[in-house]
Amino acid sequence: MKKSASAHWSGDLRTGTGSISTETGVLREAPYGFTSRFEDGPGTNPEELLGAAHAACFSMALSLGLGEAGLTADSIDTKAVVTLDKDGDGFAITAVHLTCKAVVPDADATTFERIAQATKAGCPVSKVLKATITLDATLES
Repeated sequence: MKKSASAHWSGDLRTGTGSISTETGVLREAPYGFTSRFEDGPGTNPEELLGAAHAACFSMALSLGLGEAGLTADSIDTKAVVTLDKDGDGFAITAVHLTCKAVVPDADATTFERIAQATKAGCPVSKVLKATITLDATLES
């Protein structure tokens, strides 16, 4: 299976503009640029999109792990905070912190934590990242 996305950029780094599109059309020429990435300007940025992908991947993979343990979540809500730091002459994504809150009937905290930690390491987006990935997982009732 292969999925695709594309980006267009015009101009220099600070004043140029770009757009991001996905194969499915969920993003269609979504704007991005220097101010949306390094300041609080309008538009999206690669770190935000990576965070969305990681949160979605983790949530789905957690559902799989829970299912393999005979558990079904009523809800799984995951937030990913992606850290972009100065690295020498450039920048690097150095960390992703996942915060997950899940309602899983009949789950105990120990089982949930074990499955969540395995999911953190095993979800496909986690596997592709070199950054340090941390997780706070909370089983709610």
